[in-house]
Amino acid sequence: MQATAFQLVLHAGLFVKLILLLLAGFSIVSWAIILYKYFYLRAATRESAAFLAVYDSGVELKDLAKTAATLTLSPLANVVTVASATHAHGHRDEVKLLLARQQTVETEKLQGYLIFLATTGSTTPFIGLLGTVWGIMDAFRGIGATGSASLAVVAPAIAEALITTAAGLAAAIPAVMAYNVFVRWVRRLTLQLEDFSSMLEGQLAKRAG
Repeated sequence: MQATAFQLVLHAGLFVKLILLLLAGFSIVSWAIILYKYFYLRAATRESAAFLAVYDSGVELKDLAKTAATLTLSPLANVVTVASATHAHGHRDEVKLLLARQQTVETEKLQGYLIFLATTGSTTPFIGLLGTVWGIMDAFRGIGATGSASLAVVAPAIAEALITTAAGLAAAIPAVMAYNVFVRWVRRLTLQLEDFSSMLEGQLAKRAG
C-alpha cells in the first residue's frame, strides 16, 4: 500500500520531524507577513493616491494636514503631518531635518518584515536539504541493520527523507515570489515619497521666504 505524505512524516525520525516543524514555522510566519504586507501596501497606495488628489487641488497646508490626519497609512500624509506641526514654529533647517527623518521612518515602515521573507527564501531550502541528508543517513543505517537493500526497504526511508526538501521548497517559493513583488512595490512608494518630500520642502522654503 502506498504511504501518504502524512504517514511518511509520522514514521520519520525525530530530527527530521524537528526540521519539518521548523520549516512549518517559517512557512506560517511568511504567509502571515505576505498577507499583512499586501493589505498594508495596498492601503498605503490607495491613501497616497487620495492624498495626492487633495494636494494637487491646491489647498492650504493646514487644510492638507486635516486630510493627512485621516490617512495614517499614507507615507505622504504622515510627512505632511510632521511638516504642518513644525512649520509654524520651527526654523527652516529644523523643518528640513524633521522631513528627512520622517521620510526615513516611513521608508522603514514600508520595508518592514521583508527581511524575514528574504531569509526564508534563502535558508529554508538548505534547512530542508539538511533534513533530507539526515534522513538518508538514517535510511542507510536501517539498511545496514536489516542487511537488505531491496527497493521495498529503501524506498519508504528515502521518501521520508525527501519530505523535508519538499517542505523547504514549499516555504521558500512563496516567500521569494512575494519578496520580489513587495520590493518593487516598496521601491515605487519610496520614490514617490522622495519626490513628494522634495516638492514639499521647496514649497515650505518659498513660504518661509
